[in-house]
Amino acid sequence: MNLIAKMLRIVMPAVLTGVLLAGCGEKPPITSVQTGFRGTAMQQNYNERILNKDVAKNTAPVAAKPIKPRPGAPLAKDAYENIQVLGDLNIGEFGRTMNAMTEWVSPEQGCAYCHVEGNFADDSKYAKTVARRMLEMTKHINAEWKTHVAETGVTCYTCHRGKNVPAEIWFKPKEGKSAGGSMADTSGQNKPAKSVAYTSLPFDPFTPYLIGNSDIRVNGTQALKVTGSKENLHSTKQAEHTYGLMIHMSGSLGVNCTYCHNTRSFSSWERESTPRRATAWYGIRMARDLNNNYLVPLAPTFPAHRLGPAGDGPKLNCATCHQGAFKPLYGAAMAKDYPALKAPAASVVVNTAAVSTGDLSAPGAAGQKPTSHSATSAVIPAVVAAAEPAPATAPAATPAAVAPAAPPRVATPPAAAVGDKDVEAAVLTWAAHRGQVAHQREAH
Repeated sequence: MNLIAKMLRIVMPAVLTGVLLAGCGEKPPITSVQTGFRGTAMQQNYNERILNKDVAKNTAPVAAKPIKPRPGAPLAKDAYENIQVLGDLNIGEFGRTMNAMTEWVSPEQGCAYCHVEGNFADDSKYAKTVARRMLEMTKHINAEWKTHVAETGVTCYTCHRGKNVPAEIWFKPKEGKSAGGSMADTSGQNKPAKSVAYTSLPFDPFTPYLIGNSDIRVNGTQALKVTGSKENLHSTKQAEHTYGLMIHMSGSLGVNCTYCHNTRSFSSWERESTPRRATAWYGIRMARDLNNNYLVPLAPTFPAHRLGPAGDGPKLNCATCHQGAFKPLYGAAMAKDYPALKAPAASVVVNTAAVSTGDLSAPGAAGQKPTSHSATSAVIPAVVAAAEPAPATAPAATPAAVAPAAPPRVATPPAAAVGDKDVEAAVLTWAAHRGQVAHQREAH
């Protein structure tokens, strides 16, 4: 009996240690894709089990065939009542686009999700008001934010994926109750949340950066200057908020830090960052534009059950479109099949009341002249343009720890590096031979 007890004392700690360690990291096999010079740790790692799930939810539906207009066919605005956004389409293409939207957003409820049956011109359903504004937002993205979405563009399906409400939206967290004392003020962190991968980082990395325009920084260039005009607002506190946002972006795209940053100098733009960092830079500002000018103003339109715990409406972040893929739907160009969604939108009604972020805000560039964020931009949302000029045509001599007001032209990846298309090809090839996305590529 004593021998058995001794054996248990020896074996059980080893077994328990093995069980605990089994939960750390990820089980093999892990697929690695080199994206830079060997020995620099520039690589992306993919877990087959996670990728299986991501590929399944990032498969684009096959587009319906375009409808050729009959000679003399009327436009939608002439044939139907109260057509405010897609009125310039012929009735055939209008019907095709509306049918696609139904499949993308409300496949179970059908047209009745937005429309009053028997009176489609009626605007009494809140979903119709929201859908109309979302159509305008989609057109705005495709026309004005090509610096982020390029010619691939977006459609309703990019976010909705067959659901009334996109799977990935966010609300402001509600302040929790506290008994007071030294633990009363949590500073918005130390409460593990999904938004920051259940770490102790600030659990709302979105309000400061995707509504407000706080500096996204990790460190400053001036030490120990903490008062008056010399106040250093690039400190550990701001770094924690930045890390929260970066963790969100990493999880949303299913990539690690080296997808955008160079391992030798995360902060450096000139000849260090990958081209994808500039795309991400525009993506952050696009999200800020869309939240402030489209989604935040829609909050009063939503019924109470669609609002967040703090009473605000739904808003978007990187995960809303990406949903685990480094390119939404792995780059499937759905927008080309629905040209009405790529036409320039009407003038944006600008909401300039950006949320104050208090001491998270660093000194801005208030005196800078607003310029367009796109070569085709006709309307400049004030909350975006006020402090963010267009990218420089050539990289400037910028201190390593200070990000520029706009991303300079990043250097071409070294010849030995694997480019973005190679990363995409590696993942798609891996998935395609399992028969999950081959039909998607054939359709597009």
